[in-house]
Amino acid sequence: MGNRSVKEDKNIYFTSREAAGLTREAASEKMGCISADRIYKIETKSAPHPDEVLLMAECYKNPAICNYYCSHECEIGQKYVPEVEVKDLPHITLEMLATLNQVSKSKDRLIEISADGKLTEDEMPDFTEIQDSLNKLSLAIDSLKLWVNNAIATGEINKE
Repeated sequence: MGNRSVKEDKNIYFTSREAAGLTREAASEKMGCISADRIYKIETKSAPHPDEVLLMAECYKNPAICNYYCSHECEIGQKYVPEVEVKDLPHITLEMLATLNQVSKSKDRLIEISADGKLTEDEMPDFTEIQDSLNKLSLAIDSLKLWVNNAIATGEINKE
């Protein structure tokens, strides 16, 4: 295990490798198909390829790397994949329950809006608010999935 870098502008790939306690050489050996030089380039100046991101996420036991890549570096993902924050389970649970309560209160209004198959101008503000609540719920679910994947990757819970 090498010394920790004092570099200030470390990207997620760099910090994840360091958090895993690996040097570039050790990470390269562990992954088998990404050279230490390529890891250096990914950590300092080049965007990784999707297959490299998957390997690093597994090697560093940090599935959040995949969400970061998709939401920040992939052109399609930047448009369609929201960034998911890594949170602790109680925070995720409370956020999800609060959002579920909000969605539950809005379901009758959504039925009213949807019943005629048209979205009128006067319904738009309510519909937008309901859509925002559903987006929050979706993010809470994604956050829970990420928490589970992290817990599996680090061995905190069994995949089965």
